[in-house]
Amino acid sequence: MTADHVTRRGLMQGGGALLAAAPLALQAQAATTASVSKGAPMTPVELTVNGREVHLQLDPRTSLLDALREHLKLTGTKKGCDHGQCGACTVIVEGRRINSCLTLAVMHDGEDVTTIEGLGTPEALHPMQKAFIVHDGYQCGYCTPGQICSAVSVLEEIKAGIPSHVTEDLDKVTFSAAEVRERMSGNICRCAAYSNIVAAISDVAGEAEA
Repeated sequence: MTADHVTRRGLMQGGGALLAAAPLALQAQAATTASVSKGAPMTPVELTVNGREVHLQLDPRTSLLDALREHLKLTGTKKGCDHGQCGACTVIVEGRRINSCLTLAVMHDGEDVTTIEGLGTPEALHPMQKAFIVHDGYQCGYCTPGQICSAVSVLEEIKAGIPSHVTEDLDKVTFSAAEVRERMSGNICRCAAYSNIVAAISDVAGEAEA
């Protein structure tokens, strides 16, 4: 039977098939709608943030950055590019600096997280925070929390003997301006306060050695 040759019987049979399939299609649509409205199941996440234990129920897709900012209201950590390219979201996890926008909160269950709020307070500044103020290591200040968290970790990395791409002697890692510039290169400052940032870090490094 050609497309131009439609019989009454054929039309009735086709209509009957569509009616029979309709309930199945409605069921599938209802299941999809229920799944979307219900959303992803929440996952319990326990963190120690700035010395305080916190218990969260999070969508497993929640980044560590969003967990800190949106759920714990620790807005010192900034969301810049949200692609791991600017460093504004840098925090310290288990003693190691990371871009919190590139990692999921559930991946750090049970771990220790330090944000800029945990380094110091206006009444009791961390030495690196104080040095940034003294040397004017920030201008608009948006990138500063990530810069400071990175700077603290940079000194710890050098102290631990962890080499960088510019380290000349892998058996003896020493502090230098070149080391600072290389290690801080992942933290972008649109205000271009880079020379002041190096001066601030050098100041703290000098105090640590004294």
